[in-house]
Amino acid sequence: MPVNLSAPDPASLHPVPGLRLGVTMAGIRKADRRDLTVVLLDEGSSVAGVFTKNRFCAAPVQICREHLEADRGIRAILVNTGNANAGTGEDGLARARQSCTALAGLLNIAPEQVLPFSTGVIMETLPVDRIVAGLPAALAAAKPDNWADAAAGIMTTDTLPKAASRQVQIGGHTVTVTGISKGAGMIRPNMATMLGYVATDANIAPELLQALVTEAADASFNRITIDGDTSTNDSFVLIATHKAGHARIESLASAEGQALREAVIAVSQQLAQAIVRDGEGATKFITVKIEGGRDVAECQLAAYAIAHSPLVKTAFFASDPNLGRILAAVGYAGIADLDQTLIEMHLDDVHVVTKGGRHPAYREEDGQRVMKQSEITVRVQLHRGVAEATVWTCDLSHDYVSINADYRS
Repeated sequence: MPVNLSAPDPASLHPVPGLRLGVTMAGIRKADRRDLTVVLLDEGSSVAGVFTKNRFCAAPVQICREHLEADRGIRAILVNTGNANAGTGEDGLARARQSCTALAGLLNIAPEQVLPFSTGVIMETLPVDRIVAGLPAALAAAKPDNWADAAAGIMTTDTLPKAASRQVQIGGHTVTVTGISKGAGMIRPNMATMLGYVATDANIAPELLQALVTEAADASFNRITIDGDTSTNDSFVLIATHKAGHARIESLASAEGQALREAVIAVSQQLAQAIVRDGEGATKFITVKIEGGRDVAECQLAAYAIAHSPLVKTAFFASDPNLGRILAAVGYAGIADLDQTLIEMHLDDVHVVTKGGRHPAYREEDGQRVMKQSEITVRVQLHRGVAEATVWTCDLSHDYVSINADYRS
């Protein structure tokens, strides 16, 4: 079961002016499940994205990069689940292009104005004929308030849809930021999400969008890990329809730019944390915070070492305060001149380690009390500087193995 996560209330997901979403059942892998989603953007919208750093990237990722670089003005997004169209060679590229051409023909736009996305099983042929056959129904279902259905339509092993929405005031006008994401396994930084889409009606200079989506990803999806695997299909896209009535934001450093930045990052973090809460087999949501580093990079090294460790994660699953595993992870994180005698560690409110050794007041029962909680914070102080970094992760349970062993059946 997800850790303190529930399905989003459709009424809480604000429509974004200039954008419509449609979902249908195309039978891509299994019958009677929503597996084909279209997102339609009004002319003049802007789109930017970040994608997996896995060199074995999927065909749709390659096509998305091509179409964004073509700069023709993106008018539609096409998402299928059940099939990743990865490890499919030239045939996979041809099928991804065919799906773009089919949707473009129905919308009377150019194929380069369509961004394709796929998620699901790797190394299987994309059933593009089913996608093409399902497009009319998806288009017919498109409407502005369809975010909840779209969140469900992009799921794979997720147990719950993931969506978030905020509204802020900019220049006396209400600006909306709404997004959806999916992912429960193959999650680690180097893009960490499987798929994520955030849209806003903010009137922002298009050239600022790439910097904003990159910063939002680094503050959210690139701060989560479930199993340490980087997917072939990871994609995070930010859309601006420019429909809000305020003056155009020309700088992210301005008050208006900062207001938008904070809203986009907040929505992105909520979506990213929802992925961890719904991690395959997860029973604990764990925040790992490293403080007192010389720079953010070394804080991230220590945080990821803890969050990726199977020994740490299984100890959390067992509610076992075997906290030496955390110290060991910090020690092998790659900080060459780390002084272990300066390290302090807290498990929530419990001071476990001081000056690199067990705190005299620490009691095993206090550690176990915290370890039994569904939400836990690990805080490590390095005493090397003022930098800090936070990563979110989950435990590793028996169910994770079962889910992934049975994934293709």
